[in-house]
Amino acid sequence: MVLIPAGEFLMGDALNEGSPDERPQHRVYLDAFYMDQYEVTNAQYKAFCDTTVRSYPPDPGFGGDYTSDYFRNKPDYPVVNVSWEDAAAYAQWAGKRLPTEAEWEKAARGGLEGKRYPWGDAISHDDANYSGTGGQDQWTYTSSVGSFPPNGYGLYDMEGNVWEWCTDWYDENYYSQSQIWNPTGSTTGSYRVLRGGSWNNDPNYVRVAYRGGIAPTFWYYGIGFRCAK
Repeated sequence: MVLIPAGEFLMGDALNEGSPDERPQHRVYLDAFYMDQYEVTNAQYKAFCDTTVRSYPPDPGFGGDYTSDYFRNKPDYPVVNVSWEDAAAYAQWAGKRLPTEAEWEKAARGGLEGKRYPWGDAISHDDANYSGTGGQDQWTYTSSVGSFPPNGYGLYDMEGNVWEWCTDWYDENYYSQSQIWNPTGSTTGSYRVLRGGSWNNDPNYVRVAYRGGIAPTFWYYGIGFRCAK
């Protein structure tokens, strides 16, 4: 895990180009926390399933070289088809937790403020795994974790590859009432927050300010997670 230092950062859409739920941009203070350097891999999740006698996620269904034994053949790829409930159970088993939405965004920004992406305002396939291929991105589907350069905090794949679950309930109006100190999101809701975009999303969805939300029981071949502590 990587230590993310305590301090303030500007959360939300700085360029006034995102959805209304990304605004207003607001300043947030977070205590120091740790974030997984990489997305949780098939090998790590398989150890959890084997130890707890929990069912493996269903086959991703990508086709090609993604077959029903993808745990064995793709150990260093991010686990997919995990619900929020699955991810939260893994985090507890590992002695960790899912990150808050504010923690996720601060970690993803890597110390930069007001940028579209963790590395700046432009994106190419040398930066991340998103829709299509080219440059360093030779993967049609997910890529092995750590295949692209890290951000300023030394974290990999904070944008693209797979969506990542956060612990917060999703509220499209939360930013207008967010706490300044260590915000934890809405106290109720129907959806949990997803961040980061995935291998099949266009650049708009992999912007660092982009917010998504979906039912905590939902799973999908573009959804994975990483843990905080």
